[in-house]
Amino acid sequence: MDMDVLRRPPTPEDAVQYQLFLVHPDPSDAEANERSLKQLLQDILAEIAPLLVPYIWQHQPFNLRYHPEKGDVPAHLGGVTEFGDNVEDEWFIVYLLKQITRTCSDVAVIVYDNDGQFILIEAAEHLPKWLDPESSENRVFLYRGELHIIPNRTRSGEVGWPRDSVPAVGQALEVLHTHTESCLAKQPIRSALARRLDGYPDKIQQNFHRAHCYVPAGIAVVLSRRPDLIAAAVSAFYLRDPVDLQACRTFRTFPPDTRVMTSVKFTRCLYAQLQQQSFAPDRRSGFTLPARSHPQYRAHELGMKLAHGFEILCSKSGQSSSEQETSVSINPLWRGFLDSLKKNGYFKSELEGSARYKDLMTSAESFFRQSVTSIHRPDIHNPGDEVLKVLEGASLSLEVLKNQEAHLPPEDSDAWLDISPQELERLLEEKGSRRVSDGTHKTAQPDEEVQEEDAGYSLIAVTQGMKNFINAMSSHEGAEIPRSCLAEPFSFDPDSVTSALDRLLGTKDDELDSDDFDDDDDDDEDDNDVDENEEVQDGGSQEQTGSEALENLKKYMDEMDQELQSTNIGKSFTQNNRASNKADASKSSSATLDSELVEEEIQPLDVDLNLVTNLLESLASQAGLAGPASNLLQSLGIHIPPDADQS
Repeated sequence: MDMDVLRRPPTPEDAVQYQLFLVHPDPSDAEANERSLKQLLQDILAEIAPLLVPYIWQHQPFNLRYHPEKGDVPAHLGGVTEFGDNVEDEWFIVYLLKQITRTCSDVAVIVYDNDGQFILIEAAEHLPKWLDPESSENRVFLYRGELHIIPNRTRSGEVGWPRDSVPAVGQALEVLHTHTESCLAKQPIRSALARRLDGYPDKIQQNFHRAHCYVPAGIAVVLSRRPDLIAAAVSAFYLRDPVDLQACRTFRTFPPDTRVMTSVKFTRCLYAQLQQQSFAPDRRSGFTLPARSHPQYRAHELGMKLAHGFEILCSKSGQSSSEQETSVSINPLWRGFLDSLKKNGYFKSELEGSARYKDLMTSAESFFRQSVTSIHRPDIHNPGDEVLKVLEGASLSLEVLKNQEAHLPPEDSDAWLDISPQELERLLEEKGSRRVSDGTHKTAQPDEEVQEEDAGYSLIAVTQGMKNFINAMSSHEGAEIPRSCLAEPFSFDPDSVTSALDRLLGTKDDELDSDDFDDDDDDDEDDNDVDENEEVQDGGSQEQTGSEALENLKKYMDEMDQELQSTNIGKSFTQNNRASNKADASKSSSATLDSELVEEEIQPLDVDLNLVTNLLESLASQAGLAGPASNLLQSLGIHIPPDADQS
């Protein structure tokens, strides 16, 4: 089918879209498929509810709802989540979807964002040549807990689909169902995805950050009942404009004279956004900060910023739709969702009806309402209204909050905000799926090249990597980096070299380019003489053997060397020391008259030494910044340390 016909509509920026299909639906019973999908929705929510409810989403939560058949897209469960600046939300969703397909073996998932099949980006080094953004449409699935790719069918009878056309979802699912083993992605591709998801679900807790904040009492109460509202408040402060700050001249909802110290749970992304932004409050707001040397300065600063975010949210309340919010208890999915939470210990042995139990129930209802029943329209979902609703239903006791200050849990260290150059280098290497230790350390010996080992690189690796890069076959799409240029030993194929020379120098069937041997200085000679010379030369070149052509080429190159010897070009290269010493010895032993008559012998060049010298000079001129030399070496997996010699 034509690729443009099945091109899916563009996905919003910083949003991930996911679709869950039945791999083998009943084509003759649409109602049965609908019942199966709705039952599947209930099972999925019950399965992943314990992970979803306590999670703090940057912008929108994971959500699923039934979508009927439309055009070539079968009926399915689907959703869209805007993750904003926190890309970990996107990968947490990928983890959830992978777990869903492992539990529900008859479900296949397509997941993509505005970059397309972003999962494949993690395995870019291992993808087949034919797979690109244009040919990956409706080909990449999560199925049975693993990544599957519909193969490229090049001949009739093969498994897969031609790369120059986009399969319909139903067609792709049929191939996936009937040829599951053939569609399973190669092990390096699956390993790359597994590395990106390594650590989940424990990684969820690692991405949280607890900090002490000096906030108005109302905010402390709201966050104790709805911890997820911290994301909306931070975003309101982070994306504020002058109009928003007008509401913060006088804090009507959260007056600063009620401030208390409390522990606030952020995600690392939210904490970084709040902590790293400089902001001075309006003098009329009533917020004052202690000296920077004060031990609780950071808590006061964070609390002040949070107060501005919550005040901005509440100033926009009442702008949403006046629809009456229905109770979640009437939704048929709620009972299974709640039973799953109880079975997995979400309520932590709290007695039903206690204050803590009510807070946890409020969070569960809020998540269920947003993930299952909400349609995520900004004119309906207004976090400012939710903040005010929590305040109305909560009992505010300033004395109780003051007493809790002495029993706050300790803060988490924010040392992760400071990344050393070495750590940044390691992260970049991991993102590029290249490890320095895979090639640069293998050539160094315990007692040899000690200084190079300490520096983290080898000159042999530099020269060998550059040679492999130059010899690598590339296409019209650009230069390609050898995938294992440092890990594989150097090999020499005499037959390939001989074949290459034959193609270069010409054989009986191929003639040399006459431009290599013609002397273009004889301009405007007699026309007859020119014709005769061309006939002679053409005849000679036809009878010329490969060895004669090679000898003429060497002679031609020698003449060029002699001509360039009188210039300063040769001084820019480093000559072979050994050959130079031999030449000096021979010249000193020769007779004086002979040395005057014989021209100075042209010394051979040390190609490797010149290559390394020029590369290091180029790196030094970059002064530690990015440049062509460093970018090329990094892409080859070669790490060159900063130049310690500043002279």
